[in-house]
Amino acid sequence: MTTQHSPVADIPAQAAEQAPAPGHAPGQAPGSAPEHASGDAAGPAPAAELVVWRTLLRAQVRIARRLQADLLAEHDLPLAFYDVLTHLGEAPGGKLRMNDLADRVLLSRSGLTRLVDRLEREGLVVRETCTSDARGLYAALTQAGRARLDEAAPTYRRGVRDHVLSRLDDDDLRRFGRLLAKLADEPDGGLEEQATAFPERP
Repeated sequence: MTTQHSPVADIPAQAAEQAPAPGHAPGQAPGSAPEHASGDAAGPAPAAELVVWRTLLRAQVRIARRLQADLLAEHDLPLAFYDVLTHLGEAPGGKLRMNDLADRVLLSRSGLTRLVDRLEREGLVVRETCTSDARGLYAALTQAGRARLDEAAPTYRRGVRDHVLSRLDDDDLRRFGRLLAKLADEPDGGLEEQATAFPERP
């Protein structure tokens, strides 16, 4: 049995829209003087830099919404569900400690607990205790969860191509990978290597 899901409520990237306006500290009124967002004590970040930052936030949210719309339309599966199922599906034995899973899906422990509660009600995930540590708790993929993931994965990959990769040529993709690696503090070329998981373009 499935539950009703809000297409926007499950998008992890929506937090970007709720973040303070670039150049303003949390709790600071939008009309007040901004903090030195550029890190330059001489003054605030130039307007052009803020445009780049805001464009990045908008792109992130819009892409996530499109991916979620695809998953909901074809599989009644929110993007947040797919994200958890993917990480579990890639883990040895199909399971991860709750703390490790929270780190991978970029959620707080309490946020992940609520999400796993919903996945468990859907029969896609179960919790398992750690035999070596009674306080340790795993989230484990069920057979139904694996089947749902296998069904949805082609839709997700097609969405990534349609909404992102098809708009970038090979040089764009390499440059984009290097830039994202810098922002994510990844080792040099880390994201470029991940890009090879996609088939060669014709």
